[in-house]
Amino acid sequence: MKDKEKVSCFSLKPSHFRDLWLLDQKVTFLNHGSFGACPKAVLAVQERLRSQLEQEPLRFFTREWEPLIDEARSKLATFVGADAEDLVFVPNATTGVNSVLRSLVFHPEDEILTTNHEYNACRNALDFIASRTGARVVVAKVPFPLESSQQIFEAILERVSSKTRLALLDHVTSQTGLIFPLQQLVQELQERGVDTLIDGAHAPGMLALNLREINATYYTGNCHKWLCAPKGAAFLYVRRDKQSEIRPLTISHGANSPRTDKSCFQLEFDWMGTDDPTAYMCVPEAIAFLGALLPGGWDELRQRNHQLVLEARKLLCEALEVLPPCPDDTIGSMAVIPMPAALENRNFISVRDELFDRFNIQVQIVPWQETPKLLVRISAQIYNTIEEYEYLGRAIAQLLQR
Repeated sequence: MKDKEKVSCFSLKPSHFRDLWLLDQKVTFLNHGSFGACPKAVLAVQERLRSQLEQEPLRFFTREWEPLIDEARSKLATFVGADAEDLVFVPNATTGVNSVLRSLVFHPEDEILTTNHEYNACRNALDFIASRTGARVVVAKVPFPLESSQQIFEAILERVSSKTRLALLDHVTSQTGLIFPLQQLVQELQERGVDTLIDGAHAPGMLALNLREINATYYTGNCHKWLCAPKGAAFLYVRRDKQSEIRPLTISHGANSPRTDKSCFQLEFDWMGTDDPTAYMCVPEAIAFLGALLPGGWDELRQRNHQLVLEARKLLCEALEVLPPCPDDTIGSMAVIPMPAALENRNFISVRDELFDRFNIQVQIVPWQETPKLLVRISAQIYNTIEEYEYLGRAIAQLLQR
């Protein structure tokens, strides 16, 4: 790294909120969206729970584990606007998507609808199911750049047919950071007899959720991203009338449990074998911790992050002389900016690695299917400052000079 680049990086004034996380102070971390980051206080709770487990494993799993899981589920249900009876914990949203897809029975005449913005891991799961069952994956082409959310709505509904059995849709797209008009889509699809599986990986903590109002058939979301719980914490929501059909990927003791105080849905998902459940148990602490950082609680936090990402996007678009690719109301706490044409033929991994190796900037570089071929995806969390995005703009300018 050149000396002048070191000065540019280390002269940044960090947010005082940064001290609440373990993040490397030498790195300009603008990629909260990929894996999240867990605050020190939440990690301390997890460490205490792990000690509690290891001090007396048998007592923990036979007496203490279930009340702790139930309490965490109850707090999470309140946060996402659902009944606790309709939620189970899973390690990540990809597991939630796979659990639903592997449980449903598809036939060769069935169509499964998704979009060209769908997360690669979940698209792979769709292709796997199609290869096993003969069902056809239909891809709605949502335009990008985008002029309005109405284009999302129209693009998806145009591909619905009498054979459409299920629609797998993002709530917030990973590649492009778009918020889909979910409630409107779910309602329209239900009226056409199409069930909905929502990949809400980025939504909890970024958006104010009310799963009762959304009324999707299935919804899965991560707690380790914008909710800032430890890694390995996510949830799967299944509408009550569909729960008997959905089984976990691992069949274990719950499959023949004689208990009647809980549904088979929860009994099967809650215990799939011995693992470390402490990430789930920390979800209430994460909700409480982030909700106490600002006077206005979660509402203020979400709005603050949204405003910061809009300001950062405007700054970067002006610095790189490109246009914003979508309206302000279609993004939450993540945004993508088209890379200048001079960089569009670069490999996205090489650009990402050069920004890190030369400038200590951690940011997501996204390859796109059409022009613009390369996007830089920024995230805005409470520990970020506008100066960090200015530094990113200067770094990309230096890449252009080369």
